[in-house]
Amino acid sequence: MLAGYDEGARVLVAGNPLDRFAVRPVVSAERGMVATSHPLATEIGVAMLRRGGTAVDAAIAANAALGLMEPTGCGIGGDLFAIVWDAASARLHGLNASGRAPLALTRSHFAGLGLASIPDRGPLAVSVPGAVDGWCELHARFGRLPLRELLAPAIDYAHAGFPITPVIGAAWSAGAHTLRDAPGFAEVFMPAGDAPVVGEPFTNPGLADAYEAIADDGRAAFYEGPIGAALEQAVRGAGGFLGRDDLAAHRSDWVEPVSTTYRGWRVFELPPNGQGIAVLQMLNILEGFDLGALEWGSAEHLHLLIEAKKLAFEDRGRYYADPEFADVPVERLISKDYAATRRALIHRERAAAAPVPGRVGAGDTVYLAAADAAGNMVSLIQSNYMGFGSGVTVVPFGFGLQNRGAQFALDPKHANAYAPGKRPFHTIIPALAERDGEALLAFGVMGAAMQPQGQVQVLSNLVDFGMNLQAAGDAPRVRHEGSTEPTGAAQLPNGGVVYLEPGFDAAIDGLRARGHGVELGEGSAAFGGYQAILRDVRLRSYRGASESRKDGHAAGY
Repeated sequence: MLAGYDEGARVLVAGNPLDRFAVRPVVSAERGMVATSHPLATEIGVAMLRRGGTAVDAAIAANAALGLMEPTGCGIGGDLFAIVWDAASARLHGLNASGRAPLALTRSHFAGLGLASIPDRGPLAVSVPGAVDGWCELHARFGRLPLRELLAPAIDYAHAGFPITPVIGAAWSAGAHTLRDAPGFAEVFMPAGDAPVVGEPFTNPGLADAYEAIADDGRAAFYEGPIGAALEQAVRGAGGFLGRDDLAAHRSDWVEPVSTTYRGWRVFELPPNGQGIAVLQMLNILEGFDLGALEWGSAEHLHLLIEAKKLAFEDRGRYYADPEFADVPVERLISKDYAATRRALIHRERAAAAPVPGRVGAGDTVYLAAADAAGNMVSLIQSNYMGFGSGVTVVPFGFGLQNRGAQFALDPKHANAYAPGKRPFHTIIPALAERDGEALLAFGVMGAAMQPQGQVQVLSNLVDFGMNLQAAGDAPRVRHEGSTEPTGAAQLPNGGVVYLEPGFDAAIDGLRARGHGVELGEGSAAFGGYQAILRDVRLRSYRGASESRKDGHAAGY
């Protein structure tokens, strides 16, 4: 059923005991809504809607603010993916704004260094940042307000300063501990010699200059102008290969979202090089079990989630890659028939120790959602990958560069094998779901390999257990680690490890009896971060949610 609705009358109902998980009310508004992981970014997005901007305008403005205020998760040195619902044409549009590997860096260079995998940090992990081109593509097709107006609030905050919020402050401190010696990092992100503390104002005049240049000259300022020149100098000065030729050649791709159905809902994701189809695979497998008949949070409920994840992630580790370089069998992987063959491998009382990929034939991130008065919606995710990314920092313009290249495999036979000009496997995935023309849901969950797991748990909370939009995200989550990775890293022995947030005490013994290795007590940041906006088409209103694991909120007008 549609969460919070009576299936026959389509009217709001109350009293679901599982809604106790919500730490704040669902936000409702008629004309527009924005949900982000930072309160100021949300308010900036809503301000753009009030000025007559579109959902995409609000998303760009909010994303620019997050690049300043949450550099631990995103910025113009990273990549972007988006799904846009265009109400006028009643069509979905997908944008892949991820960058490619440097043309001058070959696999033989890694071999010459004796590397079995690409380092997580440093210049060899840097790929072309696609975010700015993504903004410009989205703005050209769906924007209304001038780009300068969208970037102005972030520019003002970069000059005047903004106070550090708690969750971001903790991530900033951790990043500073790891990267303080990385080229240029401390100069930009530790100007007083250490990470800024919670409540301390932080300014970034260099990033303000970058935004000013982009406001004046669009993508050319970044990929062909002064920002690109400084970027090349930073990477090559640190021993990397990315240069202005790579930047000038970069273009985003408009792609068709792919989908499956789940108990009356149609769920849309973007095709690889991202991992969105893992959500569709997991949902297809789980649709064969009556989850709603189980006790939420029971050992049987969690066992099925974990086993579906294991099966989908073995395919993820084998097949997901840049489709321009590899034959990715998307249609087969997301088919109901294929899901049935995978579902048959699940034992209701025993954990699988070593799932294998099926036969198919031929890190830190920000997620935001925005919706406007015309009914347009955007689901957007943007990331530097591992908190602050590579550590290589473009000092004159105040931003760090992503380390997405670390997600390539170095085995030349692997679908995700490194190649010059190739896009790496990507973890960040925006999502959108619809039901019978009555509801549209833009949502996402941050957190690397947690993203597909989190999206599936949120959807199941909504659809199978009838939680409201806020409770579905605030409810405790389970996270499985140990599957084969797209980098070629092998499975952990004995089926990996299951991590549980507090709230699953009654399930621990049952999970261990089934053979799961269970660990407790990880911080909430390891379980992702969720935002969502639901449009009720019949009532012509929005509901928004932003979970308690992050600093942000949802707001509308």
